[in-house]
Amino acid sequence: MKKFLAVIALPLLVLALVVGVTQSAEEAKPTKCDPSQLLPCLKSITYGIPPPPMCCSKLKQQKSCMCGYIKNPKFAKYVKSPNAKKTMKACHAPIPKCKH
Repeated sequence: MKKFLAVIALPLLVLALVVGVTQSAEEAKPTKCDPSQLLPCLKSITYGIPPPPMCCSKLKQQKSCMCGYIKNPKFAKYVKSPNAKKTMKACHAPIPKCKH
């Protein structure tokens, strides 16, 4: 019985380690900054309506890009708006604190 458990447990342990390392590597990938990914948030940011789940997901995925968006004159007025902050709070997404 012990040998049987060892034969089963070892491959499962190796599989768990490989999956864990793979997930960590995927999480470490830099986010591709693409403001079009935030289109699900447009109505929330424009009109102040509650954000849909897809908006919240995209805000969290794009969080490392927000300071770049703030520095870009095309996007700054949207990202810095009161409705954008309201949307980020509703999504429990961090409000960016950018170095100038």
